[in-house]
Amino acid sequence: MLKTRVIPCMLSNGLHLIKTIKFDTLRNLGNPVQTARVYNFRNVDELIFIDMKASEEKRGPNLELISEIAKECFMPLTIGGGIHSLGDISELLKIGADKISINSEAIDNSKFITQVATKFGSQCIVVSIDAKKVGKEYYVFQNRGKINTKKSVIKWAKEVEKLGAGEIFLTSIDKDGTMDGYDLDLIKKVTSSVSIPVIACGGAGKVQDIIDAVKIGGANAVSLASMFHYSGHTSNSIKERMKEAKIPVRVL
Repeated sequence: MLKTRVIPCMLSNGLHLIKTIKFDTLRNLGNPVQTARVYNFRNVDELIFIDMKASEEKRGPNLELISEIAKECFMPLTIGGGIHSLGDISELLKIGADKISINSEAIDNSKFITQVATKFGSQCIVVSIDAKKVGKEYYVFQNRGKINTKKSVIKWAKEVEKLGAGEIFLTSIDKDGTMDGYDLDLIKKVTSSVSIPVIACGGAGKVQDIIDAVKIGGANAVSLASMFHYSGHTSNSIKERMKEAKIPVRVL
């Protein structure tokens, strides 16, 4: 049986680690390289690093910073933010990225998903979906949650799977940074619509939230940040509770 992954998500403004609340509030949390070093020693399964400002500021990834982060990682590393070409991806893979997360470019040019999957393999490409509920429906947003693309999250998830995405990184904008639980309805709708793995992100505040995201939502992995920063939990303490709940995890 495949193990359920616990994945810290590090958000950056290109230089520093930041924390967001519903994608709006930005708080400086310090040095991402030092944080990656800490996660490396704490038995996390993977690490996701996303530059939240890159596409908004119309710039590419900070290769120097990402290279330094990669040197600290002995677990799979996913990089996102400001990625718009196959050349960008080649550079990132050369300096230590294992997977690439794309968002805006996938929305603006969906053929790019297939191009990446064809050249580098589906296992390399993660499509990031930032979702927000408007009325009774979930829509895909971009540009740090500022633009409603009018795309249905469910339809978009199905489309990116068909186009070759190997995984979906699903973030609830409404839940981001709130620590009041994942949007289980959103997660369930997406996981029941696709066969590729779904990483649930946004809202984890206690271990039961994580258990619910997996057992009720059907998530294949959980991504979190606030719990690591503010609750005192480690990857091992979270996984021990998950194991007690009969969720298969990798425990050292």
